[in-house]
Amino acid sequence: MTQHRRSAGLKVIGVLAVPTIAALALTGCSSPAGSNSPAGGSKEFSLSFATSNTMESPFQVLAESYMKSHPDVKITFNPQPNDSYDQTLRTQLQAGNASDIVVTTPGSGQGRSILPLAEAGFLEPLDDAAKKLVPEGSTSLFGKDDKVYGQAAEITVVGLVANETAAKASGVADFPSDFSALEQQCKTLQSNGKSFFAVAGSAAPNTGLMAMSLAGSRVYADDPKWNEKRANNQTTFAGSDGWKSALEAVSKLNDAGCFQQGVAGAGFDAITQGLATGTSLAGFIPAPSWKQLKSAAASSDFDVRALPAEKDHKAFTYASANYAFSINAASKNKDAARAFLDWTAEPEQTKAFAEIDGALPVSGLDSYDFSSGAYKNVADLIKGGKYGPLPNTQWPNSAVYDALASGVQGLITGQKTADQVLQSMDAAWGQ
Repeated sequence: MTQHRRSAGLKVIGVLAVPTIAALALTGCSSPAGSNSPAGGSKEFSLSFATSNTMESPFQVLAESYMKSHPDVKITFNPQPNDSYDQTLRTQLQAGNASDIVVTTPGSGQGRSILPLAEAGFLEPLDDAAKKLVPEGSTSLFGKDDKVYGQAAEITVVGLVANETAAKASGVADFPSDFSALEQQCKTLQSNGKSFFAVAGSAAPNTGLMAMSLAGSRVYADDPKWNEKRANNQTTFAGSDGWKSALEAVSKLNDAGCFQQGVAGAGFDAITQGLATGTSLAGFIPAPSWKQLKSAAASSDFDVRALPAEKDHKAFTYASANYAFSINAASKNKDAARAFLDWTAEPEQTKAFAEIDGALPVSGLDSYDFSSGAYKNVADLIKGGKYGPLPNTQWPNSAVYDALASGVQGLITGQKTADQVLQSMDAAWGQ
């Protein structure tokens, strides 16, 4: 345990991903053997993806299912440690020895992001099957000039994952309805030796993700085009009341005892252990993580929730295609790679992959049944369009996110102020 760092917020998704699978249930609904295999040329290709634990990656499981239903195809896997995936991918692409298919992320805020890689000529334009999977409102994150360079794999909600069973056992019968109620609940839990949130204070991906979550209702709910305005120099982080409020909220949560003891030095294990054991009730992690947590604590129910907003702000969450398949422009096995991507784009595969990974499907979301399962508490937000992509996918470089993530660490330790963090983000914007 795609969201997402080392260089950007989404790497936490790789750290807290959900590959708790022994086999992908795609074989029963996949295409007939060989039906998507290339008509001629090579029938083998390689696939690179980031991995952060000993569990099998869902991308590898998907590819293994493809080989099972297409026995004439051979796929070579090149998993890379999540912490170094961005740098390794760039190095391999520049050297001309990257895998035929590489897992990327939409936008421009990371080393593995589609837009800068495409601009550098490293990625191959994809076909109509990939275009049809681009989520509404996300076209600019996948390419330009009517070309797309990534095929979305799933829709990842990024907000809170909560141990509902532990919450009830701790006396939290109703999830806090607003930020003030949240602060009060934190104080009650702290007096009982528990915390509302488990935060990996020493891991920049998690501190940055927390800050972006706090900015959701304070910035992007009211102004979805805030990033566009920042790009056009019509606003700044330091001049934004919403962003200042979001970072000040970090200190408010800390002062209210919302974080576990020792938060400043905590790693990602504090989140998994805290939520699985119930000593903490929720974490700022990608929604698919509910499934891995469920496997670690079978007696607990985990749900996905939006962070409570302040009374005068609209509820909001993040949801977007945070992972994509891209084809290496230098690949010598493009036909075989395209055949695989066409297969993964079929509704049966997108649905099954999302179910296995614990995410939402990238296609068919309009008919998705939210009434039961982990996403029922964010159903109204998703169906009402009250969501957007993670902000940093639209930032010009990873340095902006790095400044936010490290800055929040400074807020937790008391070594930085909100104004200092925002100024550092503005300085990083032009790097």
